[in-house]
Amino acid sequence: MAGESLSQGVYAISVAAELVGTGQQNLRLYERRGLVEPGRTEGGTRRYSDADLVTLRRIGELLTAGLNLSGIALVLTLETENAALQAELDRLRRRRRPAESTAN
Repeated sequence: MAGESLSQGVYAISVAAELVGTGQQNLRLYERRGLVEPGRTEGGTRRYSDADLVTLRRIGELLTAGLNLSGIALVLTLETENAALQAELDRLRRRRRPAESTAN
């Protein structure tokens, strides 16, 4: 359920822009570049989730660090892949621990 609330689109573009401290045009640009994919209402209105806001704040950090949007896309992809690999490694370590304790 907690994951659902993070991905539930609740913020209109004007609210999301204000919360992350950027303009609405920037949010539209980030969407066009594939950096963020807000949900949509049945009428097509963008709805940003808490997870989207985290991504938008990360984009802002990377822009401040001097990266361009292409570089940011690469960083976001690598961070996502790294998190998935870390989760898999953690899962494998947890699975291995019980086997080690029964072997001793």
